[in-house]
Amino acid sequence: MNIGILLKEGPYNHQASDTAFKFAEAAIKKGHKVDAVFLYNDGVTNVTKHMDPPQDDRDIARRWNELGKEHGVEVLACIAASKRRGINDDVIIEGAEITGLGTLTDIAIRNDRLVTFGD
Repeated sequence: MNIGILLKEGPYNHQASDTAFKFAEAAIKKGHKVDAVFLYNDGVTNVTKHMDPPQDDRDIARRWNELGKEHGVEVLACIAASKRRGINDDVIIEGAEITGLGTLTDIAIRNDRLVTFGD
């Protein structure tokens, strides 16, 4: 099964980011393909270089970067949501991309499921 993920919450103020990441890992482990993660609303903050978590905490931006590198998952941030939060190409992690909302429609069309995390 091909899966797209929509993540609408920030990395440390809501469990949605951790849950989305764990879901993606589990799906891949079971043999499914996670095609893309589309970050929307506060979800775009999941891929900023500005995060500097304590040594004993999880590094959510690094997790998304590694998921993309290791499994070919596209990590995409909505341009409108990014602009509203002062996020541009200079402040996102390697492997992530800022793109238009139309890309979310494409993800929904080309995958068997679009799973949403966050309010």
